[in-house]
Amino acid sequence: MIQGFNLLGNDQAHTLILGSMPSVTSLADQQYYAHPRNAFWPIIAALFNQGVALDYQQGQQILIEQKIAVWDVLKSCTRQGSLDSAIERNSITVNDFVDFFDVYKGIGRVFFNGGTAESLYKKHVWRALSVPNQTLNYTKLPSTSPAFAAMSYADKLAAWAVIKGMAE
Repeated sequence: MIQGFNLLGNDQAHTLILGSMPSVTSLADQQYYAHPRNAFWPIIAALFNQGVALDYQQGQQILIEQKIAVWDVLKSCTRQGSLDSAIERNSITVNDFVDFFDVYKGIGRVFFNGGTAESLYKKHVWRALSVPNQTLNYTKLPSTSPAFAAMSYADKLAAWAVIKGMAE
């Protein structure tokens, strides 16, 4: 059984980015998107730091300044390795989004980092939400994971640019 991370962000956030569950590398480093080939932090640097590489602390600070929070749909699960396809579906526990939205009332947009995060959310979270939280602006973005090699970094960056427009 693996445990996810606490929310990265604060109650000033208006945008939430949801992954599924941190990778083995992220869990070992105790950092979101820590795999060196994950495109998440390079995309954040390209969008909000003129392309200048960010260390983890700088990346966190930029997201907080942009009022963007990062979390995962899953609180815990059993999984061998890092692939979402290896998550044992009968082992999952989702994070408490009902309480989350009670505290983080400014969230108006939710972006999914890949299809698994979106499908887990729709299956395990959606029905428990109040109608206002079901009608937020939800958008699936291409996964930044290196396992999603069907799309180039440039194409991922172009798709993720939508979060910059939302943050301004």
